[in-house]
Amino acid sequence: MIVLVMGVAGVGKTTIGQALARELGWRFIDADDYHPPQSVAKMKAGIPLEDADRWPWLHGLNEELKVIDRVSQNALLSCSALKESYRQRLAQGIAHFTVVYLHGSFELIRERMENRSHRYMPATLLESQFAALEPPADAIAIDVAADPSSCVAAIMARLQQQ
Repeated sequence: MIVLVMGVAGVGKTTIGQALARELGWRFIDADDYHPPQSVAKMKAGIPLEDADRWPWLHGLNEELKVIDRVSQNALLSCSALKESYRQRLAQGIAHFTVVYLHGSFELIRERMENRSHRYMPATLLESQFAALEPPADAIAIDVAADPSSCVAAIMARLQQQ
């Protein structure tokens, strides 16, 4: 099974995703580690990525996930996956793909981004993230106003129901 933990920058994908992967005993994959240098440079400069920047990145992530799926292993992918077309691309060819949608108010996420350091994602890009966001219709939706351990417990409960 592949679980995608998605949402805008600063929502807690890495923090919650790593904790959830540890709880499940699964491999954790951070999509941020797969961005090509030119995309990282754009984001560092405060320039939002375009679809043309994302498609090769999403393709590479999907290839990685298909290898994991083929050998019947489980993994958790932390990835913004803001649009439905991105999520469909990530899930292509994977038998069991579940989406966990982390969400919160713009104000909460902006405050968190301003109080953290990220290697390339500035808080100035948050508005473009919310503008691009297409909330998934069929996902485990988790409000991140709660602490990370409560979010992980809620996700675990929902995964067990599936």
